[in-house]
Amino acid sequence: MTMIDRDPGTAHASPSWPAMALSSPNDSSSRSVSETVNGSHSFTIKGYTLVKGMGAGKYMSSDTFTVGGYDWAIYFYPDGKNPEDSSMYVSVFIALASDGTDVRALFELTLLDQSGKGKHKVHSHFDRALESGPYTLKYRGSMWGYKRFFRRSALETSDFLKDDCLSMHCTVGVVRTRVEGPRLFSIPIPPTDMGQSFKELLDSGIGSDIVFEVGEETFKAHKLVLAARSPVFRAQFFGLIGDPNMEKVEVKDVEPPVFKGSIGTKLSTRQFVLQHDCSDLVQSEGYHHLEETCPALLSDMLEAVAVVDEDPNLVCKKRTSSSNIGMNIAADGIDLNGRRMRRRV
Repeated sequence: MTMIDRDPGTAHASPSWPAMALSSPNDSSSRSVSETVNGSHSFTIKGYTLVKGMGAGKYMSSDTFTVGGYDWAIYFYPDGKNPEDSSMYVSVFIALASDGTDVRALFELTLLDQSGKGKHKVHSHFDRALESGPYTLKYRGSMWGYKRFFRRSALETSDFLKDDCLSMHCTVGVVRTRVEGPRLFSIPIPPTDMGQSFKELLDSGIGSDIVFEVGEETFKAHKLVLAARSPVFRAQFFGLIGDPNMEKVEVKDVEPPVFKGSIGTKLSTRQFVLQHDCSDLVQSEGYHHLEETCPALLSDMLEAVAVVDEDPNLVCKKRTSSSNIGMNIAADGIDLNGRRMRRRV
């Protein structure tokens, strides 16, 4: 494998390298990497005695196989490739069987010992790669191999021929070169659907640590999410007089559908004010601050304490602070600016 690597981090070792190059924003680097893509193919010639005498230059071909994006084939010449050898040798070659120009590759041909002794006849170009480099095949039909691969008389009396069969193994390593520059990594940004994710978390109940009992129904929730959304819950769970170990909250005077916030049961802020005659609350500074900055939070808190009733003469019912979460925000509690407030009744 050939590798050319320029590392600007070592440039200070050379006295001729400009000192400013170490900190210049225009510095860049790259490297050329050459390596082989290897593949193998096994080829068996059955009926060796029947192919003898076919003539010099005549060959038996294996099926084509693909390595490194090119097709290859093994050619076996039972009477040799050259007429001048007078059929004294068998020849074996590996041929480029597809279109290609200046394809550089390494090769290995192995004639298998079929006695089980493992004394295979190996001709490997891989072992000589550092000496002579890869072989270059100029065009389709170019070949690498041996004209005098094995003396035929010795082959026919050896353990390489068994049951009139010869077996060989071929390995091709195609040289590939690539240029590598700085790697750019992209990090996928999650979609902006955090609200949906919190809803799925709430619906699944995974990791819930607080239970609201509303009538005959229970609702699981997460203290941290509630505290992040509401200063009332933050004070109740994590404030100076709060109870971080609280596991259950009983909510009275609220129907389960209203607490859950189902379609058709939600009350808008204006509807809540009209139904409960809370005009003083609407005129307060804290209310306007909530309406402008956190309308969804305001709506949630008002809905949590609302009572659905078809009676138009319904007035606000008094709730105890120990039994109704969020009531203190409308009665006697602390507004978002940290000031105590009391609603006039």
